[in-house]
Amino acid sequence: MVDSQYYLPNDIGISALDCREAFRLLSPQEKMYAHYLSRAAWYGGLVVLLQTSPESANIFVLLQRIFRKQTPDQLEQVAKAAGLSSEDYQAFLVYAAGVYANMGNYKSFGDTKFIPNLPKDKLEALVRASQAFQENPTEMEALWGSSSCLIYSLEDRQKQLGLGDKGITSYFSGNCSLEDAELAQRFLDSRKLSAYNTRLFKRENGGKSCYEVRLASAVQKDCAVDGEAGSSCGSFTFEDKEFIVKRGDYSPLMEKVCHYLQEAQAYAANENQKKMLEEYRRSFEFGSIEAHKEGSRFWIKDKGPIVESYIGFIESYRDPFGSRGEFEGFVAVVNKAMSERFAKLVSSAEVLLPELPWPQQFEKDTFLKPDFTSLDVLTFAGSGIPAGINIPNYDDIRQSEGFKNVSLGNVLAVAYATQKEKLTFLDEKDKDLFIKWKGLSFEVQVGLHELLGHGSGKLFVQDDRGKFNFDQSNVVNPETGEKVSSWYRGSETWDSKFSTIASSYEECRAECVGLYLCLNKQVLSIFGHEAQEAEDAVYINWLSMVRAGLLGLEFYTPESKSWRQAHMQARFVILRVLLEAGEGLVGLEEVEGQDGKPDARITLDRSKISTVGKDAIHRFLCKLQVFKSTADVEGGRALYEGYSAVSDTGAHNFLRLRETVLLRKEARKMFVQANTRIGGNKLEFGDRHMNQIGGENVELVEYESNAAGLIRSFTERFQDDAEQLEDVLLDLNKADACYWC
Repeated sequence: MVDSQYYLPNDIGISALDCREAFRLLSPQEKMYAHYLSRAAWYGGLVVLLQTSPESANIFVLLQRIFRKQTPDQLEQVAKAAGLSSEDYQAFLVYAAGVYANMGNYKSFGDTKFIPNLPKDKLEALVRASQAFQENPTEMEALWGSSSCLIYSLEDRQKQLGLGDKGITSYFSGNCSLEDAELAQRFLDSRKLSAYNTRLFKRENGGKSCYEVRLASAVQKDCAVDGEAGSSCGSFTFEDKEFIVKRGDYSPLMEKVCHYLQEAQAYAANENQKKMLEEYRRSFEFGSIEAHKEGSRFWIKDKGPIVESYIGFIESYRDPFGSRGEFEGFVAVVNKAMSERFAKLVSSAEVLLPELPWPQQFEKDTFLKPDFTSLDVLTFAGSGIPAGINIPNYDDIRQSEGFKNVSLGNVLAVAYATQKEKLTFLDEKDKDLFIKWKGLSFEVQVGLHELLGHGSGKLFVQDDRGKFNFDQSNVVNPETGEKVSSWYRGSETWDSKFSTIASSYEECRAECVGLYLCLNKQVLSIFGHEAQEAEDAVYINWLSMVRAGLLGLEFYTPESKSWRQAHMQARFVILRVLLEAGEGLVGLEEVEGQDGKPDARITLDRSKISTVGKDAIHRFLCKLQVFKSTADVEGGRALYEGYSAVSDTGAHNFLRLRETVLLRKEARKMFVQANTRIGGNKLEFGDRHMNQIGGENVELVEYESNAAGLIRSFTERFQDDAEQLEDVLLDLNKADACYWC
């Protein structure tokens, strides 16, 4: 029996992201703009296959070739004839949907590998019986042969993403270690190069290590980019090692992204959007993060657009070192009614910021009021879809020029809907209230987390000219009572300094801000919660957080003593902090379930949230901010890793509780997204549940909320150039195959 955490259950939740009404209300120009941006995002999102694992691209192509020839309904008859039961075939469909939804064979939330929940010989029988195999046996044999072993392999290193012997990654060649990643970061800092759009490949050259830093770009030649003093590319010696910086990673895919961004430009609503898209295109053409930063500046200036989007190498959660960005692109339509609430929250921000527990000098000099909108997602390409976003991630822009916040309304509407019988680890008396308030309270938490969590706090910096952005002779560290003695220098950033813990630490800080400020009656009033309802919202928000901390144990790997998901590690840390506060605030006990198997129960004393709970978060949040502001990696790491430790000693046996959590876990939902198409394009529609919603020249094509619908959405997404695109993915994968051995 394979551990259930390594496959997706047949009854996994699959929901369609509903954006029909939002899309219908767009003008013809806005629909064209959204369509071409979506195309850019979808083609760019294929990069994630090449960022995840050596086999992801081949698996994707295998599935595309099978389902382009036969729809899931048509293939079902083939499966039965090949000896698969209905459960086997459903397991195959769920696996395929999982690969599409995660853009690879590792979960985007948790970074564990998932394999098909049917025997390998049955899957092979289905592949061989498929029309795709019958028509092209040589190609399909090669594709199956190159991926079948890795599809099913659960060797220790392949169970999760990680660096070196801790896991699999294709951000680094297979022979890279943590020391190599640290060396490369020092090199990049010395060249003032960002790691966001890079990968690192190491090879031996005459007994000497040689490192290739590859920039994602359409252009493969070494040439200077407009506005750059000189080319970033070339050969360099650093710390007695050879480094080569070159362009051209994912080149054919970057070309497609550039093409569709250029098409979108013709339908931009204003000059800011046109300049933004021009800079993004330059970034993806030449591999320039500086151009992407410039595009992000125009994006920030584009206040309140009807169609909102962002695209690029953004979040660094899945880089084991924490510096390289995974490609993502989203296109969404503003939900005006919900956005009004967030606008009120933005207006209150300058009143709320001083409520946070750190001294004024540790806060940004001026709060740059961001756009904060609620969006209905039309397209979200990448490995997963979040509930809220605070971007850009560039520290220098965030500090001096601002940022934007978005809450993804149609994601929130379906992602956290829960059935009572599936609610684990809560007292029966809490369950009805939890179901009623989970979504509403999470909306408040997301708003505070994104706007005043990620949007707050100052980094102390001394620039290349020696100039400080704070008064180093007078600012006192509240934790020590002494003058601040450390800060960021030159091109150092939060990610480059705090590396492996940066993402989770920052998510923890933002979550704590949400817990702390949701106690504010003004905040609750903005979201329409008063009196008893406001108290219920607070109670469920805090209860949800401590329960999430327990659920987080699913994402801890005891063998490597490592966490695989930034947000869940953050929530476990918060659970530990609140348990440590004592005085009966949080209760956590191991019990026997009604089925006779191990269970757990978590409780929260609502009468102590505003006293014991608030005090505990106040103290912890201040520490988090001070270590972050002062670039105190040693202090920050000791604090955070201390609370992140999972052991079988102490008041709670968390290793044993982890087993209970795994026993009772519920799989994370997957989302089916619509496609857009310009009327007249050839698409074969045989599904009576599919809707086509006309709108001048652009149509929205929707799919069923099940595995088959998710699969159909992907096979029809790339129909125009399917074979060429699949060949490109296979060629890109083959070119780097030697680096994964």
